[in-house]
Amino acid sequence: MNAGGGFGFGHVRNIARDLAARPYRPPAETMPDVLRDMTYDQYRAVRFRPDHALWAGEGEGSGGFTAQFFHRGFLYRRLVRVNVIGPDGVVPVAYHPDMFDLGGLTVPDIPDLGFAGFRIHHAAGGGSTGDEFAVFLGASYFRLIASGQEYGVSGRGIAVETGSDRPEEFPDFTEFWIERPAPGSGEVTVLALLDGPSLTGAYRFRLRPGARTKAEIDAALFMRRAVGQLGVAPLTSMFLHGENGPRSFDDFRPEMHDSDGLLMASARGEWTWRPLVNGRATPRSTDYRMKDPRGFGLMQRDRDFGSYLDVQAMHERRPSLWVEPRGGWGDGAVQLYEFPSLEEYNDNIVAYWVPDRPLEAGAVLDYGYTLTVMDGGTELVPLAHVTATRIGSAERLRPTVPPSPERRFFVVDFEGKGLPGHGAGVSAEVSATAGQVVEPVVEHVPQTGGWRLYFEYRPELDVPAQLDARLREGERVMTETWRYSW
Repeated sequence: MNAGGGFGFGHVRNIARDLAARPYRPPAETMPDVLRDMTYDQYRAVRFRPDHALWAGEGEGSGGFTAQFFHRGFLYRRLVRVNVIGPDGVVPVAYHPDMFDLGGLTVPDIPDLGFAGFRIHHAAGGGSTGDEFAVFLGASYFRLIASGQEYGVSGRGIAVETGSDRPEEFPDFTEFWIERPAPGSGEVTVLALLDGPSLTGAYRFRLRPGARTKAEIDAALFMRRAVGQLGVAPLTSMFLHGENGPRSFDDFRPEMHDSDGLLMASARGEWTWRPLVNGRATPRSTDYRMKDPRGFGLMQRDRDFGSYLDVQAMHERRPSLWVEPRGGWGDGAVQLYEFPSLEEYNDNIVAYWVPDRPLEAGAVLDYGYTLTVMDGGTELVPLAHVTATRIGSAERLRPTVPPSPERRFFVVDFEGKGLPGHGAGVSAEVSATAGQVVEPVVEHVPQTGGWRLYFEYRPELDVPAQLDARLREGERVMTETWRYSW
């Protein structure tokens, strides 16, 4: 497709609008059997040759950016078309097998075999593997890191029926347009076309790598048919086990997760921290209702190697992603979907915004938000923050075997901005929507300079509950709200 000069987001929006009026056709998956039948190890052995990268060797002529491509095969079978927007207009990137070291595989020379996705490189970004900082690969998934980080939590273009009682859909980014970066801009723009059974979409990603990588994202969505639930600005991560359990994992690593909590900020100024849970029983969706959210994100607060002890995985260097809506998003809920997992390669955590507005066929939704990649993200919170949640038996003096499920003991640690020292009149505000909170107590922790909250919780058996807690000094709220789903 050659659209000439001036091709931009409006053009992709028009393509998505027109596409929504036509029946859905899945992207092409035709490929030689040698690619379709690849093993995981064979796919990992395929390497893109850097000298074939977009803008290879141009340095600041392309703003220091280069782009490399992923071969189709293994799980990544769907064809993704990639174009470059430059002085000569829109030019498709042509596939050629010489672009890749195929790791010993022989692939028939098929015209327009195409790509599965791409990644973007710049010296301002990247972790232990080099200067790669952005990846678009698989359905509508994309991953970003800031300087010195390792890949972990992912973004998605959209979540369709995630956590609902209907089958989940996974729309695809089927075509991309990468704008040639201007010298010295420090920014690259990617346009994307989304297509799926229930909707189409046009996306613009303005990517700026650095110590805090930022993505300014605009999305226009066109509904092909009615949808029960739509998840806007979805984030996907992994939580296997942490300080709050479960303790039944036979693992030398104390913790194993890419994110340890959901951080939320309401328009009213309340900051809430929800520790993640791997219940290992049944999937669970939890709604946190608000109007015009100020922000939400899946965060990896614990940055201490001693919490993980995994030399290769380096979970202490996994990114946190923070979503800041632009404009009013209206009424809705931040929804957290957690499903059981026993494997660390399963992403079992999803967080997104669910709008209240009807999602009928023909509806058009426009969203804009800033996605910031950071470390722990505690600097966002203007109050003291939660650093740990631990749960155990409340029968510490006269334990029964097995421990009674009717008596649980919670320990929540707070550290950070504005906390007073030993002897201050700090009190706890603790509540539960069901069950009984018994004898909350707070004490100063001289080792950290923070404060610790203890309380016993006696749940109503088989009755879900929400537990809330925060610390006060007199009438002054000193901490974010700790929130836990029982």
